Amino acid sequence: MDSSINRFQRQQGFTLLEIIVVVAIIAILAAYIAPKVAGRVDDARVSKAKSDIRVLESSLELYKLDNFSYPSSDQGLEALINKPGGAELKNWRKGGYIKKLSKDPWGNDYQYQLPGSNGEFDIFSLGADAAVGGSDEAADIGNWNLDA
Repeated sequence: MDSSINRFQRQQGFTLLEIIVVVAIIAILAAYIAPKVAGRVDDARVSKAKSDIRVLESSLELYKLDNFSYPSSDQGLEALINKPGGAELKNWRKGGYIKKLSKDPWGNDYQYQLPGSNGEFDIFSLGADAAVGGSDEAADIGNWNLDA
């Protein structure tokens, strides 16, 4: 009976060497995986912005079908939620065309211009730098480059 108690007491817990090996393995895996995951965050933000722009683009098309023109640059994307004041829009859809205007993935408002570079309208995000132009994650994302 004494020998079974001694074996039990010797087998409690992990040795310091075992703990160090496990921590080292976790650190190596984290160093390998973390950069790959961090790069995907930027890709996800760009994809989200493109998706939001497509939704806004579709909502503007519905707005035009009902009201025979797009909202002016002054009315902006807000015209998709609230009926523009002073405008005689008999066919404006009660309840609006979207529930709310979301921010771009970097926390900025989506931009709207009429007329746009494509002859109709431009909807765009200024990207991570919130400034016109830029490259990579700071590049502007608009309805003119959704397929790129």
